[in-house]
Amino acid sequence: MKQLVELNGVSKVYNGNRSAALDSVSIGISAGQVTAVMGPSGSGKSTLLNIIGGLDRPTKGSVVVDGADLGRLGEAALARFRRTRVGIIFQFFNLLNNLTALDNVLIPAQLAGVKTGDARRRADDLLERLDIMDQRNQYPARMSGGQRQRVAIARALINNPALLLADEPTGALDTRSGDQVLAILGDLNRSGQTIVLVTHDERLASTHAHRFVRLIDGAVVDNPDEAIRPMVHAQ
Repeated sequence: MKQLVELNGVSKVYNGNRSAALDSVSIGISAGQVTAVMGPSGSGKSTLLNIIGGLDRPTKGSVVVDGADLGRLGEAALARFRRTRVGIIFQFFNLLNNLTALDNVLIPAQLAGVKTGDARRRADDLLERLDIMDQRNQYPARMSGGQRQRVAIARALINNPALLLADEPTGALDTRSGDQVLAILGDLNRSGQTIVLVTHDERLASTHAHRFVRLIDGAVVDNPDEAIRPMVHAQ
């Protein structure tokens, strides 16, 4: 199976810190797979996600995503990579409150230079697919947490990214909304989307991921290649 993500000997040390946020991490993520990255707070989960997404650079080691060696990309090329090759879903949505749901979804397409008509059609398709078309002209402050997370998912998907990164996507939601979001991610995966899901929830990972990577103090301590189970709708 094609490796969409390859990390070799990746370490990250932030200025002023003696210990590494990531310590010699080497993992591969296959195309079409849901990989759950688990571990306690401070274990390096979000740092790993940021490095895979090109939001941060490793102190050492190599990162290849969808054929692009991120270490060889300058800042402009790395920004283009982030806009077109990866979509990111944040725990607290990161929507702009002064823009409507539709305008929030359109931002990455506008930054990537997609024609306005094409971007609007794609945004409407996503909002319809995620069952929030009736919220397209609503502002985030007037939406529920589950609706805002659906808008964030649509925004992450607007440029048809090869890789979808989700950082605790249900952490700010109630159980019902969280299960609905996980069901959406399952549907996306069944349509071929590769997903890396950061979570501290063992139940969520074992139920919804094909495989998992466990981090403790920045190091991989458990990285089985075998499938756990296919990702399914949350009940």
